[in-house]
Amino acid sequence: MEESVFIQQVNLCQGMMIKLIGLYAYSVEDRNDLYQEILLNAWKGVNHFRHEAKFSTWLYQVALNTLLTFNRKKKPLIYHDAMEDFIIPVAPQTDSREEIQQLYTAIRQLTKTDRALIILHLEGYDNQEIAAMIGIKPNYVGVKLFRIKNQLQTLLQTV
Repeated sequence: MEESVFIQQVNLCQGMMIKLIGLYAYSVEDRNDLYQEILLNAWKGVNHFRHEAKFSTWLYQVALNTLLTFNRKKKPLIYHDAMEDFIIPVAPQTDSREEIQQLYTAIRQLTKTDRALIILHLEGYDNQEIAAMIGIKPNYVGVKLFRIKNQLQTLLQTV
């Protein structure tokens, strides 16, 4: 893949990557490091992209693998409630910045895998696409999302 095409594709997926990074890293330094690490890993592996799936699906897999590996290399991250620059799009009835922050707080309490699933769902990916990215069956994605939504509802009621 040519560099200009790669950059164009990455730019189209930038919002998804920033939101995903924001759920796994809390300091500005870690977010910047992770973004650069994802881009480096994607560029190194772009020749292995087989075009069997969308570029965004492949890049999401690279990003998730990088995030999980990055967190293994470092000591556990400490949660800081300073995510003003990253906003998850939510359903139209939720228009309050406070409600969005509460949703972020609840999502951060989920397991790493559950965070990945819910952010993909919020990004508008269907169960088939999520299954391809995560490496599980589409039916299981539906089951997991149902459980995650219930868990988020419980977490949001306690906030």
